[in-house]
Amino acid sequence: MKTTPQAPTAVAPRRRRRWRYVAGLLVLAVLLVVGGRLAWSWVNPFGEQTVDRSQPVLLESIHNLSRFEAATGNFQVVVDLEKDANFLPDAIKGTRTLFVGAGNVDAYVDFSGLAKDALTVSKDRTQVTLRIPRAQLEKPNLDNSRSYVFAQQRGLLDRVQDFLSSSPGDQRELYVLAEKKISEAAVSSDLRARADTNTKAMLEGLLRSLGFTKVSVKFVDEA
Repeated sequence: MKTTPQAPTAVAPRRRRRWRYVAGLLVLAVLLVVGGRLAWSWVNPFGEQTVDRSQPVLLESIHNLSRFEAATGNFQVVVDLEKDANFLPDAIKGTRTLFVGAGNVDAYVDFSGLAKDALTVSKDRTQVTLRIPRAQLEKPNLDNSRSYVFAQQRGLLDRVQDFLSSSPGDQRELYVLAEKKISEAAVSSDLRARADTNTKAMLEGLLRSLGFTKVSVKFVDEA
């Protein structure tokens, strides 16, 4: 018995064409989304553009330094500043601000004021005695990238005043208070003692490298 050959089915080509259409639609959708976003970013009326119109930096002066930066301390303080009105509730008039102040304080030894007899060398140049001043503390240097307002509560009148003010949210008082507290903390810490120790060790190593076998580094307030 003979069987008549059947024509090859067209299902497979149809499926391939269908997947091509789907892939084409997906590519078209992606292009439309990307193009739409680019167009919107170009014509967005609410977009912001930053233009730096700052003037060139002016070098005012240069000072020679004769000091050794011996140590630095990193500090952080939370300033809790509250201002209340005498006869009004806090919801009407009053502010409370929590400010995180972070920065460092440098301790240095100034060699510019050394006395003429600060350095004493023996006749055979094997022994040396050096008298230096104690370490001092530099002003606190607040780090703006790590200092910020953590929380703030304001009364109704304060909100209206800030809204109408040309410079709302002035934080200079917070920075000054944070610097003061960090400075007090640096004074009560062992930062200056660490700087004295580091300076003494540095000078002893330097003088020994110059050939002195017996080195004595003393501070001016020592007998």
